[in-house]
Amino acid sequence: MQNNILNNRSRRKKPIIQYGSPMSQILEYLHLIIGSFIVAFSFNLLLNPNEIASGGVVGISTILYSLFNFEPAITQWLINIPLFLAGIVLLGKKFGIKTAVGSVIMPLFVLMTSDLTPPTNNLLLATIFGGIGIGLGLGIVFRGRGSTGGIDLAAQIIHKYTGLSLGLSLAILDGLVILTAGILISPEKAMYALIGLFVTSRTINAVQIGFSYSKVAYIITKETEEVQEAIINQLDRGLTKLSGYGGYTEEEKIVFMVVVGQTEVTKLKTLVRSIDPNAFIILSDTNEVLGEGFKLTP
Repeated sequence: MQNNILNNRSRRKKPIIQYGSPMSQILEYLHLIIGSFIVAFSFNLLLNPNEIASGGVVGISTILYSLFNFEPAITQWLINIPLFLAGIVLLGKKFGIKTAVGSVIMPLFVLMTSDLTPPTNNLLLATIFGGIGIGLGLGIVFRGRGSTGGIDLAAQIIHKYTGLSLGLSLAILDGLVILTAGILISPEKAMYALIGLFVTSRTINAVQIGFSYSKVAYIITKETEEVQEAIINQLDRGLTKLSGYGGYTEEEKIVFMVVVGQTEVTKLKTLVRSIDPNAFIILSDTNEVLGEGFKLTP
């Protein structure tokens, strides 16, 4: 059985691009560039023309553009660059080159796409699709371990010096931007901005985690060796042995933990049941799995 397991492992896919390699770093910068462009495109095409200030530095730039016709890209540079420098002074040199690049390049793309003609004046459509675009762009940036700077840096400074959680600090800052928009632009548009902020956050999560769901199976069986060999060799999945102790039987047990894709659930159950009809199987959802046989990059 051991030889079969080793042979099976040798067939597992290896990452094409190793994390930390020069090609990996190039891809991270490509994520930053592409994501920043999508954010800028969505901002100029949908959110800014309809005066939807859904938080963050882009929201502040929308407010100033609406009130004073001040160029959004200039506003974003005037906020991003000082915040980045303040972050280095107050939080230390931990942001890296990518944050500096993101703080500069995203407003640059906003400037380059400032002449786009909005496809709709419907506030709800602009809010939803603009929020999706911003979330898609930011999600791509985050997947490349990058940042566009701005309000995130301010939230980190507040977090360090007030003790408030990072999430709460960010929520407060975004809330203040939307509240200001409600006072200075329109309460109705501020409510749309809240919808946009929600859509953006959900889209970021979808990009980060993905739409595919896997299943975690916990298997308790008396036929441990046969089930282990079948899962590894027939299902081509690894497993982890956990120590268990039966509360009813007062016996020590081995619990197999196996992660499978949605399409493999029926095959797993059938396989285990064919070996041990009395096996106990618990299945639960999981959003993201990193490692051999699943995603090879975080």
